[in-house]
Amino acid sequence: MTTQTETTIMDPITPASGNTETPIDATVVEAVAKVTAEVAVATAPAPVKTERKIKAEVLVVTSGKGGVGKTTTSASIACGLARQGKKVCVIDFDVGLRNLDLIMGCERRVVYDFVNVIHGECTLRQALIKDKRFDNLYVLAASQTRDKDALTKDGVEKVLADLSDDGFQFIVCDSPAGIEKGAFLAMYFADRAIVVVNPEVSSVRDSDRILGLLSSKTRRAEKGQKVREHLLLTRYSPARVEKGDMLSIKDVQEILGLEVVGVIPESPEVLQSSNSGEPVILSAESNAGQAYDDAVARLLGQKRELRFTSVEKKGFFAKLFGG
Repeated sequence: MTTQTETTIMDPITPASGNTETPIDATVVEAVAKVTAEVAVATAPAPVKTERKIKAEVLVVTSGKGGVGKTTTSASIACGLARQGKKVCVIDFDVGLRNLDLIMGCERRVVYDFVNVIHGECTLRQALIKDKRFDNLYVLAASQTRDKDALTKDGVEKVLADLSDDGFQFIVCDSPAGIEKGAFLAMYFADRAIVVVNPEVSSVRDSDRILGLLSSKTRRAEKGQKVREHLLLTRYSPARVEKGDMLSIKDVQEILGLEVVGVIPESPEVLQSSNSGEPVILSAESNAGQAYDDAVARLLGQKRELRFTSVEKKGFFAKLFGG
């Protein structure tokens, strides 16, 4: 028997008869939980991006002025390193205006390109083109249909790190001219830079601006380190230097303050090789080819004398018969 002083024990979930309180709706609970989760995500600290180790040596071929021979140099340096037994990939950063594949003679084999890899539209292995002359040389072509904003710093870093993880020893970055995004990304991860210069005032002046970027806008610069810079003179004519029509090696060195890694003489073989899809370094009888071979040797620490830098003196019979 229940006395008047006893109270009825009520279910906390199910309201008793006559109780006017409304039970909590399950949808309200879900909505509150969702908002709480969104707030937690929004206020959580951003994950720290870990920098990937790039063990391969990244070498950028750059200049301030267009048409000085960067792509010819990139192709020849890559072939020369491969001929020395190094595993090499050469990448075209000139998005929208690709030419590296033409000089390397693989333009008909391009299916996927650098931008496709960065945007996850194919794998790196699908985009790499194996050179027919060297088993240890690969080409990564630029896109002809995208603009330079398609390249991203994170995307470039991932490609370089993946190549390094795959055993590549050298990655040659063929930079577009100037200081726009493609050129910046080509040099950002560089360990060494080959600054390609024609021995004329405008080319030298523009290259001086590139040196400023190399010393301030690269990952090495951000760490307080230095990109090792090399000067490569192209289209050099000792006869024109002697006449005063062209800057001398010493003139350019004094202006830019760079160590000379190579002097490539003015030669018709350069254009002929480019048109035939055969890098000029592979032309053993060409002075330009031999000069590029010397430059590669110097990059690898070998000592070679500079050749083709002085006017060849004619002998008596050559003068007599106009040879």
